[in-house]
Amino acid sequence: MNEQEIMAMYEDAGALLNGHFILSSGRHSARYLQSALVLMDINNATALAGELINKVNADDYDMVVSPAIGGLVIGQEVARLLNKPFIFTERKEGEMQLRRGFSIPEATRLLVVEDVITTGGSVCECMAVVREHGGNPVRVLAIVDRAPDSEGRFDVPHETVIALRVETYAADDCPMCADGTPAIKPGSRGSA
Repeated sequence: MNEQEIMAMYEDAGALLNGHFILSSGRHSARYLQSALVLMDINNATALAGELINKVNADDYDMVVSPAIGGLVIGQEVARLLNKPFIFTERKEGEMQLRRGFSIPEATRLLVVEDVITTGGSVCECMAVVREHGGNPVRVLAIVDRAPDSEGRFDVPHETVIALRVETYAADDCPMCADGTPAIKPGSRGSA
């Protein structure tokens, strides 16, 4: 699949939104990608996971991990195609944690999978939890990178299927806020 086909997948699913959005990172944007609408179609999830696994060698990983909630569907599908166990981290009282009886054997090599990356904060929190539990996050994969020019977000290699440059703003520097346009928070950390 090429980038145009993937963007058409988002558009067909009604998942490429325009407006005033507060991203999970807290930054503001005029565009939002609602991957859940794309991934609810298992054919789309399988196709996008296939694009991601083309970037890796299954033998390099023991397990797949994703930060909840955005990475859950694509992470599970990547794990299924790679035939690897899948776990996830999730927030409890604002802190990313490993819960639900999941464990990571010492020195396990983990592939970290996310749907959309902007600042990479959720991925970094997920990797920190993996390390706290004795695991070794060795690569990050995501469907979309909204800030592909951002260097140094991760201390491991990362790759995405789409590099979509979407301008984001700090809340106090947002032109849409200055215009009085109401913001919505469609992401996984609550709504505004």
